[in-house]
Formats: sequence, structure tokens, C-alpha cells
Amino acid sequence: MTCASCAARVEKKLNRMPGVEASVNYATERARVALPEGTGVAEAIAVVEATGYTAALPPAPRPEPAAAPADGGTGQPGQPGQPGRAQDPRTAALRQRVLVSTALTVPVLLLSMVPALQFANWQWLALTLASPVAVWGAWPFHRAAFTNARHGAATMDTLVSLGVLAAFGWSLYALFLGHAGAPGMRMGFTLLPARGDGAGELYLEVASAVTVFLLTGRYLEARAKRRSGEALRALLELGAKDVAVLRGGREERVPVAALAVGDEFVVRPGEKIATDGVVVEGSGAVDAALLTGEAVPVEVGAGDAVTGATVNAGGRLVVRATSVGDGTRLAQMARVVHDAQSGKAAVQRLADRVSAVFVPVVLVIALATLAGWLLTGHGAEAASTAAVAVLVIACPCALGLATPTALLVGTGRGAQLGVLIKGPEVLESTRRVDTVVLDKTGTVTTGRMALVSAHPAHGVDEAELLRLAGALEDASEHPVAKAVAAAARARGAALPAVDGFTSTGGLGVAGVVDGRAVAAGRASWLQEQWAQPLPPELAAAREEAEAAGRTAVAVGWDGAARGLLVVADAVRPTSAAAVAHLRRLGLRPVLLTGDNARAARAVAAAVGVDEVVAEVLPEGKVDVVRRLQSQGRAVAVVGDGVNDAPALAAADLGIAVGTGADVAAHAADLTLVRDDLLAAVDALRLSRATLRTIRTNLFWAFAYNVAAIPLAVAGLLNPLVAGLAMALSSLFVVTNSLRLRRFRGTAA
Repeated sequence: MTCASCAARVEKKLNRMPGVEASVNYATERARVALPEGTGVAEAIAVVEATGYTAALPPAPRPEPAAAPADGGTGQPGQPGQPGRAQDPRTAALRQRVLVSTALTVPVLLLSMVPALQFANWQWLALTLASPVAVWGAWPFHRAAFTNARHGAATMDTLVSLGVLAAFGWSLYALFLGHAGAPGMRMGFTLLPARGDGAGELYLEVASAVTVFLLTGRYLEARAKRRSGEALRALLELGAKDVAVLRGGREERVPVAALAVGDEFVVRPGEKIATDGVVVEGSGAVDAALLTGEAVPVEVGAGDAVTGATVNAGGRLVVRATSVGDGTRLAQMARVVHDAQSGKAAVQRLADRVSAVFVPVVLVIALATLAGWLLTGHGAEAASTAAVAVLVIACPCALGLATPTALLVGTGRGAQLGVLIKGPEVLESTRRVDTVVLDKTGTVTTGRMALVSAHPAHGVDEAELLRLAGALEDASEHPVAKAVAAAARARGAALPAVDGFTSTGGLGVAGVVDGRAVAAGRASWLQEQWAQPLPPELAAAREEAEAAGRTAVAVGWDGAARGLLVVADAVRPTSAAAVAHLRRLGLRPVLLTGDNARAARAVAAAVGVDEVVAEVLPEGKVDVVRRLQSQGRAVAVVGDGVNDAPALAAADLGIAVGTGADVAAHAADLTLVRDDLLAAVDALRLSRATLRTIRTNLFWAFAYNVAAIPLAVAGLLNPLVAGLAMALSSLFVVTNSLRLRRFRGTAA
């Protein structure tokens, strides 16, 4: 395909097949086709070939060899100057065509525009130099125009080919049948078309320069399209190439493709983790910045899950593979980004419809222009000039590139920042949203209990309180107990063993630590079971903690209550900053949780949310979303758990925190790879920026054609200037899209 109208033709033909739904993307040169039962892929490919194009099933997204072109067969170029990334033959040939055509065209332009350089019979030298450009240089346009004509269709290549051939043909007429071939003939250059009989006017410089401008525009466009897809290629190339597998107690270096689920492999400091897995031995810090955008390495140890393509920043790890190949998180991310880039936003469908009818309309306008100038008494030269200018200026290449290039860059940049946009239609939703519903647990908070404060009784050392309580709680699997034990260890306490450990469900635990009978649990249980009431200062601390929705753990030994430990689901450090950013985006935050109202209000106050809906069952979350929608609000929901999936699906925009349940991610429109609410801000900002870029591109493309065609019809546009302007319009659209590569994430 060479233009948007090509894509529109293929899509139209595919959709005429019974039960088939197809979407063809010009920028990625891919079609997404849903076939009904009984219809094979071969039939769809046959329809594409009957339309005048070729098609094949694409390979699955995967890392590619460094030296091979990663263009999926689109003919897009590699990056010169970058080691290991060679141009594909198709693009190299296009580059050669541009260079040769330019070298031949420059003398033609100088001879045609500067009378002082026009020696006797200069026009024949100009013809000698211009002929290869108009025929061989413009051959890609002529070939595509001929192929489409055989199938009864006209595309943008038809406009270019007709324009170049008309200018070149008129020059041949003037040279051989007119008086332009006479010795001593002189010609100047004006921005406006000349007025004459045409028999002495040459358009060799127009035929040559228009060809060079459009070839250069197509080459630069191909390079820019290549750059716009770099983010996805970079994502695919993140993975390790080989891995040290443990077999029979020995390390064996094998390609990653040979890794199987259940294999154990070694990851040394500085190495990439080969695939998703669980740490079975060792500890270290994992740097996930390349995959998630998260700058701070995360400490991992035995039992912790790790993701393929992240880097082991320190410590030797032995990892058991849990997913390989297409099942890894990296492959899933690549698949989401790829699908998003292959889809179409609603605004693009409008552009496609316009492109489909634009070329035939332009051909009619060009013929009408030619006839109109002739019927009003103007010469054939003036009429032809105006008609050629219409053909050249009208090519709506910019229209076909406006949306897909912005999508390519925006979704690719999102992947680099840990934001996966499920499809282009999501962009429209981000513009409409005015309310953001935030799930509390695991989204605004970490979803893990942590020690907030310790209150030792009078005469009790805080370190001793934590050491004894931590040792006792370390024997329990309860989340609150784990938080106390982790806090004790974090403060350097060596936790002694526990004897005679007992647990009373929902109330507390007891045991002997260092010869002392220690009990920890609810204050009422400590008083009733162990006759250890809280002294007044601890009772006051307990009331204050429970008023804030936190959990108070009373600790006693040697027959008396010795302290109070306050535990809560810790608020993420970036949540308050994220809420502030959401407000600056004009969004109204709402905190939604199944927890009690006191705990919810405490978290809301900590992060700056005014509206709180608490004590809501999972099915009730959908009702809350629908109630807000019934009030005229466009609602986005940010959540991470299984219980958030219905609300994510019901929302106008669902945003899933990627560390949560898979079902939540499947129900969402946007997935955040890192568990940071600031990533939701980045997702909304990037989506809106991408949509703005699409709209800017479309405005430019429409405005350019609408303004330029009347000028060409009126004879106020030289075809040479028209060709340059058309090439520059496409380049503007692509470079405007590439600005999204500079999008920066929100800093806390």
C-alpha cells in the first residue's frame, strides 16, 4: 500500500466478504480481520490480491536479530548510523532513487529558473537529464497508478503519476511540435503560473522537482514511521538472549527459547532475568526501570515473583520459571501495544472515509479545471498548468498519516512508561472523563499492612516491645502479625524463637519468648483472657488509632499490658501527589472501598480526597459507578483486584494497576505496569496528548487541502510549489507525531 486510499480500498473489499469485519492500518501496513466460521485466511488473502495488493499472515511479535530489519515487511527503513540495524533492500532502493533523481534534477532546476545559465539548446540537455527522473524516478508512482487502474481504482499515486506525466508530456509537445526547441529559447521562473500559448513553455523542472519532492517525502515518511514504531521494537528486544539453567546441579548456558516452565536458572548481578518466575534461592534488588519506568530497584528474596527482562541489580538469584515465550508479561505487554497500534480511533475512520472518495473527486476537479480554463478562452498551457497543480497539491497523504503515526508513537511511549493503552478508541474516553473513582486497597494504599506507630507503656523500652512482640507475631501467618514482625526486623531486632505458641482465631496469639509469657492481640482479649487491662495512656492511643480506622495490637507480658502497636494499610508515598495532579487535570477524585468508613476517611484525608464511598460490596461498586454516570459524570475507575473488575468494565474508562489480578487488567482500557497511582496520571496525560496530536494532524491535513485546491483551480499555484508543499505537509504530520516521544512522566 502506498497511501491511505489504498488502505481504504483493501478494507472495503474485505468487509464485502460475508460476515467479515476488517480494519486496515496504512501506517503499520497491517489488517486486523475477523473471519466467520467456514471462511479461511486464504480466502481473505485472495481478496486482497484480487484488489491489486499482496498479503501474508504476520509473525508473532518477538525479539528480532540485531542486524535484520524489524519492519514486518513494510519496507520501512532502519536507522543509518546505528550499529546492527541495516536498511531493508526496498528502502535502500528508494533512497538510491531519491539520490539519483536529485542529482539529475538540480541542473534542470538551475537551467530552467536562471536565464543567465541558459546557453543555446540548453533545453535539450534539460530534457536528457529530466527524462530518467520523470520515468525511472517516478516509476513507483506510475507502477502503482497502473496497477490500480487495472482494478478500476484511483489512488494518490494516480494523482502524482498523472501530474508528472502531464508536465513531462506537455514539455515533449512544446519541444517537438511547438517552438520551445528552437535555439536561443529563454525561460524564467515565477511563483504564479505563466500565461502564454504554451507551445514555448517547458515543464521539465516541474516533472523532475515534483518527483524528487514526493520521493523524498515518501522516504522521510518511511523513516519517520520506522522511528514511530521503535518503542515497541525496543520493548521486544528487552529480553535476555541466553540463560544459565541449572541441570544436575551444574549451570548450562542455553538460548532463552530453550527454557521451559519449571526450569531453575541463575541470575547474577547485572544480568537480565530471562523470563517470569519465582525466586527460590538468594536475595537481591531488581531494577525494572526499562520495563515499567519505575526508577527505584525493588528488593526480592525467596518466594518473591520476578518479571522477565528486568535487571538483577545486586545479589545472586536462583529463579524457577513460571511463564515462558508468549505467556510472559513482556510478551503480553508487546501484544497489547501491537493491538492498539493496529486499531483505529473514531477520528481515523472519518479520515479513511474522506480518503476513499477524495481521489475520484480530485480527478473530476482537475478535469473540470482543464475544461473551465479552455472554455473561458485561456490557452491550453494555462489550462494544463492549473489542472496539473490540482493533481499535485491534492494528494491527501497527510490525511492518511495523521492518526496512525500519532497512535504508533503514543502507544509506544506509553509502553516505555509502564502504561498500556488497550486500543485507540480509549483515547476518546480519556477526553470525556471528569471523575476518577479510586479503589483504596492496593491502589491508593499498598494493600499490605505496615506498622504505623509503637506506644510503649511507662518504663518499657520501645525496642524491647518490638523485639518481643515481633518474635511472637513472627510465628503467625496473619497480615497484621507479618507487619509487626517485619517492622521489628527492619529496626534491627534479632527475633528469638517462640515456645508454646498458640493462636486464638480473630483475637490474638500467645507464647513464651526468652522465658516470658507474651500475649498480643485485641485489647479486650488481653483484658478478659489474660487480665491485662490497658493503662490510661495506652487506652487513649488505642481510641485515637481506631478512630482513624487503624488496627491496634495490645501487647503484654509478665502479667501486665506493656505496649500498643498501631498497624494500618500503608498509603503509597506517591498517592497524595497523584491526587493533586488529577485535580490539576480537571478531574474529581472519589475514594471507593469495602473497608469501614473511619479507615476510608483517614486514607482520603491523607491523600486529599473529599468524596468517600465506603463499606461497599464488590457488586455494589458497579452501582456506585452507574449512579455517578446517571448524574451526568464520565467516570474513570482505577483498581487492581478481582472485585474491581465489574466496576472497571462498567466505567467509561477502566484503569487497572498491573500488579493486581489478571481479570482486572482484562476488564480495563488502560493497564499500569507499575503499582503507582502516578502512572494513572501519566496514562491520562499521555492519552490526552496523543488525542491532541491526532486532532492537530487532522486539522492540518484537512485545512491544507481545503485551502490549496481552490488556489490551484484558480491558477494561482505553480505546480512546482504545489509539489513541495504537498511533500512538506506529510512531513509535518509525521514529525508532529514524533514529538510524543519526548513525553515525560509525572514526577512525585
